Amino acid sequence: MVLARKLTWKARSGTKLKLLLPEVFALGIEASHRTLGLRHYPVQVMGGIALFDGRIAEMQTGEGKTLTAVLPVLLYAMVGRGVHVVTANDYLASRDAEEMGRVYAHLGLSTGCVVQQMSDPERIMQYECDITYGTASEMGFDFLRDRLKRGAEFSDAPRRKLFDAQHSDQSPVQRGHFFALIDEVDSILIDEARTPLIIGVEQENSDAMISLYRWCRDTSSRLITNKDYLFDERKRTVTLTDEGCRQISLIAKPVLLDCINTERIYQHIEKALTAQLAFERDRDYVVSDGEIVIVDEGTGRKMEGRKWQEGLHQSVESKERIDVTATTGAAAKITIQSLFRQYEHLAGMTGTAAQARKEFKRTYKLNVSVIPPNRPCVRQVRRARTFASQAAKFDAIVDSIHQEIADGRAVLVGTPSVEASQALSNRLHTEEIDHKVLNALFHDQEAGIVKHAGQCGRVTIATNMAGRGTDILLDEEVKQNGGLHVIATGMHTSKRIDRQLVGRAARQGDPGSYQFFLSIEDELLNVLTPMKLASLRKRALSESNNELNSGWLRKFERLQRSLEKQHIKARKQLLKFGKEQRQKFRAAGLDPFLEVAD
Repeated sequence: MVLARKLTWKARSGTKLKLLLPEVFALGIEASHRTLGLRHYPVQVMGGIALFDGRIAEMQTGEGKTLTAVLPVLLYAMVGRGVHVVTANDYLASRDAEEMGRVYAHLGLSTGCVVQQMSDPERIMQYECDITYGTASEMGFDFLRDRLKRGAEFSDAPRRKLFDAQHSDQSPVQRGHFFALIDEVDSILIDEARTPLIIGVEQENSDAMISLYRWCRDTSSRLITNKDYLFDERKRTVTLTDEGCRQISLIAKPVLLDCINTERIYQHIEKALTAQLAFERDRDYVVSDGEIVIVDEGTGRKMEGRKWQEGLHQSVESKERIDVTATTGAAAKITIQSLFRQYEHLAGMTGTAAQARKEFKRTYKLNVSVIPPNRPCVRQVRRARTFASQAAKFDAIVDSIHQEIADGRAVLVGTPSVEASQALSNRLHTEEIDHKVLNALFHDQEAGIVKHAGQCGRVTIATNMAGRGTDILLDEEVKQNGGLHVIATGMHTSKRIDRQLVGRAARQGDPGSYQFFLSIEDELLNVLTPMKLASLRKRALSESNNELNSGWLRKFERLQRSLEKQHIKARKQLLKFGKEQRQKFRAAGLDPFLEVAD
């Protein structure tokens, strides 16, 4: 403790942190051993140095990123300006703050955690700590609310009045943005970067608006694709044609809609069609306790408190025939890129960063350091199998699971969506295969399911394995029989997400293997035009009613690369737009970090 106080005094007196690194890291290693019974491996120290240098450390699953983070966090926290550790969800934030907080407390530093439902006074106390854990969304929304409290102007007085009524406490909660360390950095800085964080103010629905949502829902089913409207499946957009507009103008409307102009009706019809065609239940959202809850595409988790904008959320509610909630007007919004550019020092860690190194460098000025595993990886790769139909693929997956169970192994089955996980689960029930399901519908059971997924004969179905934060520990019998076997039931839109799944096998020198099972009816191919998709499926069935040759795998890989390029382009455009907006705000004398609604 005496040495810790001495080093803290030096750090706060202006001594360069690089000069203090050897002693502070040694202190952190010893404190971790005394409080947690864990001692850092040399590769974890390497990772800690990379993080201190402001890099992204790529460390394979199971290499102990949480313990690695203790070293750079400890060093930056000694400065006394606050360190933010960003995690994938509230559970991990609370768990890591409690467990790692024991190490920091041993050295005289305080630890806090911000989670949903906290009041502003509680948040102020957590941010006053030397180290604060939380999710990107919680910290981002706190950042936005603080900017608004400090005087960002709304473009209309009614909206300012609404915001003031909903946020009575005007005291900022954050005290600065010195150093942020982001866990699952690719998921947060890349996958979530396409969706800006938005502070909204609720605007009560009138009877006319509720009637409009319901009428648009019923009317949309009477319109014909490619005649009345055009649907772009890749962009998830619907555009009415002139013929479609004419048809809508001829359909009888409730008297309540007389007060709504025709152009607005057209826009809501397009939203109703988008809800019907582009957003699927148990893939893009789930219905929980009578509410629409968005499912994150990258992690498969429920995004509590998030809503789609511009009436889309209400259109989905109407589609599911549940109560239509109040629409929200945007008070202010900020992109993930803009948020984390506010920190003086930034670093991150993940198991899958190398493939996105160019984007990290261009967007965030972050270099990627690939940290070797503590023990050599002995993961076995089995040949990918492609089938003409989903049914044939499921038959092969069931056969494979039966074989692995008979061999005394544990099996992890990865699916691209909640819907796919439920469909496979139903099939396994039919085959009387005991299993557990981990998706957005079973979020609360996450830690327990993952913890026991390495037991002999255990079968676990999961939508995504990024940021689970709990290791799959293998029992000795499973290790002797070949370890964990991962079955990927389809490719995701990003190869990084596939790597996150297969990275669960063969961690820390354990044995393990993985195999991909694909079909022409997979969700990945739904981005193709209906005509092209129908042609592809017809060609596949003409070749075989069952398994296809290995050449078909290359089609999936090309499509995945194409989607990755599209997503990179979309993020670049979002970044460019945000930069232009901030320039306009500066010129108008407004807060440059907020995208204030018109």
